[in-house]
Amino acid sequence: MNYLLVFIGGGLGSLLRFLISLGISKTTITLPLATLSSNVISCLIFGTLIYTYQEKNLIPDNYKHLVLIGICGGLSTFSTFSYETFELVKQGMTMWAIINIIISCALCTGLFFVFAK
Repeated sequence: MNYLLVFIGGGLGSLLRFLISLGISKTTITLPLATLSSNVISCLIFGTLIYTYQEKNLIPDNYKHLVLIGICGGLSTFSTFSYETFELVKQGMTMWAIINIIISCALCTGLFFVFAK
């Protein structure tokens, strides 16, 4: 059953990531906002669920398979983040690449400090 939950969650997370990229693709900002948004939303979901699960013991283990591994795994996208950062460097926009790394890491890691105390 856990395999099915991961499979369904991964599909939902990937679909959500695709919809976010469609909604944000019209921006003129150099920073890859769709990937940043997907990763931040995934960390927000992950941190909230971990906090709720650990502190209040309210979430069954199979939800962890569906949401943490499936949805958050399909929604977050480290490979795209890495590729887009590499492309920024390759195009001579090294400062934007550094800003992308700093903002992404600070926001995503910061969310865990906020929610997963």
